[in-house]
Amino acid sequence: MGNGLLGGIEAGGTKFVLAVGSSPTDILSRHSIPTRKPEDTLAEAAEWFASQGRLEALGIASFGPVDLDRDSPSWGSITNTPKPGWSGCALASFFGKRFGVPIGFDTDVNGAALAEYHFGAGRDASSLAYVTVGTGIGGGLVVDGKALHGAAHPEMGHIFPRRHTKDLEFAGTCPHHGDCLEGLACGPAILARWGSSLSELPLDHVAHRVIADYLAQLCHTIFATTSAEVIVLGGGVMGTPGLLEKVNARARQLDKEYLPGGPKHLLAAPLLGQDSGAVGALLLAKMTSTD
Repeated sequence: MGNGLLGGIEAGGTKFVLAVGSSPTDILSRHSIPTRKPEDTLAEAAEWFASQGRLEALGIASFGPVDLDRDSPSWGSITNTPKPGWSGCALASFFGKRFGVPIGFDTDVNGAALAEYHFGAGRDASSLAYVTVGTGIGGGLVVDGKALHGAAHPEMGHIFPRRHTKDLEFAGTCPHHGDCLEGLACGPAILARWGSSLSELPLDHVAHRVIADYLAQLCHTIFATTSAEVIVLGGGVMGTPGLLEKVNARARQLDKEYLPGGPKHLLAAPLLGQDSGAVGALLLAKMTSTD
């Protein structure tokens, strides 16, 4: 490493969180801007980084879907996102040309998963999945310190859960799949059928049982298919009091003490709290600067 700063962008559909640090966990300054049109958002982000000092490398943890194929001409771009105006946005190319530094690029959930694996809830584990439940639902998986990349990146929010018996009529809000997990359990889906966020509904409201069941199905699926040791559940919906405990109890019920990992499978809140995404972006910067 040289004497420059690490820069990180947690690029979300609602806001961009910008950070600079001397290391992933030593954040010296941060700034948040609303996600508007790409040209306005990227220009404002670049202006802020330019005011912070010389960058050594920049990491971007972005909402998706994104192109992670290094051999692709569109590597580092957002692909077919439902967010208007952002499909085809070349994030990595924009900042690479603007600052002339190495760019680390991954999904927002893979970035958060890397952060929690190295510095948070997964520090004593060899495998960790990070799931965010908010405006959408996404998940990333880290095994032995590396984020999982296959043909592309995981889209854990788009599995199809069994419908809860108290939730058989709702069509779902996913523009691609209707009643996939995201279409049933993300924040907008909760608001669409119950008129309030989950945290605003009474604790005895059926919505708490329904959403906990859907998220527990996802967790059981992750444990069954990957044998991950830790699943970290973050995002705005998971801020609902008692939801993590309900998901954990329901996931145990679904398993019926079958999975060989047994009590080694853990559900946890983000140990880094709201910093998981920013730390992950800075970690991507560090990793690309040392390649």
